[in-house]
Amino acid sequence: MHNNNPFKTGYNFKELVKYNSRLVEYVNLNEFNKETIDFNSNEAIYELNRSLLLANFSLSKYYLPKGYLIPGVPGRLNYLLHLKGFIHKKFNYSNEQQLRGLDVGSGANAIYCILGAQHFNWIMVGSEFDLTAIEVSKKNILSTKNLDKKINIRRQLNKSFLLKNIIMENDYFDFTVCNPPFHSSKEEAAKNALLKANNLKKSENKKAITPNFSGQANELWCNGGEQLFIKRLIKESILFKEQVKVFSSLVSKSNSLIIIKQHLKKVNARFYILPMNQGNKKSRLIFWWF
Repeated sequence: MHNNNPFKTGYNFKELVKYNSRLVEYVNLNEFNKETIDFNSNEAIYELNRSLLLANFSLSKYYLPKGYLIPGVPGRLNYLLHLKGFIHKKFNYSNEQQLRGLDVGSGANAIYCILGAQHFNWIMVGSEFDLTAIEVSKKNILSTKNLDKKINIRRQLNKSFLLKNIIMENDYFDFTVCNPPFHSSKEEAAKNALLKANNLKKSENKKAITPNFSGQANELWCNGGEQLFIKRLIKESILFKEQVKVFSSLVSKSNSLIIIKQHLKKVNARFYILPMNQGNKKSRLIFWWF
């Protein structure tokens, strides 16, 4: 975990429950007599991450409907911390410079927009085509005073596009972020959920296992999985290379990198891959620019 991530040493549950009393019923003691939650429980994970947002990022309210992707706040913040470090070092940005970012597929949680605005004081734009997700994210944003001055959620009217219709003629962004649907099918997503549950030593009926971060179909899987999704993103990024300093995406599967690198070389993009680990979870970020 990034050295500047405030959650690298764990969670202060006694402090968190002051901001969200619902968290209390999910806190228990582990075998080492330390407070924790059941990370196989969607409800527990939701209340934990909701508590983190309320306690650490000055949100007045935060709510997600059941079934939408629950954002893992520490991991999302990790992405942005690494991104900031890369941009500042690679492009000689000053620490005081206010960045402007675009989250491709901000979802109902709008987590990258919220963290970007509240933790870094960046100006953020989120793109989304799901109307319910847009309504939920806007309601959360409007619940905190002045947050809407730093976040703008734009609707993507054409599912075939990722950047087109979102980046306007006079727009300029220092970066884009993306948390793509990792899986290529519902079956693959279910298989991954089962593997994750086994890793966490869950002993319940495996047929009933669902991903412990929940999520809508479009948030978890798409045709071609993350490889094809990022390929589309790379293809469209060529059109906006004068309006975006650096494009980026999370890459969940290491074997996706071979294809992704081939596409980047094909369009003559420069790129950098940064490994990112959080506990037992290994992923990586890919940055590219022209």
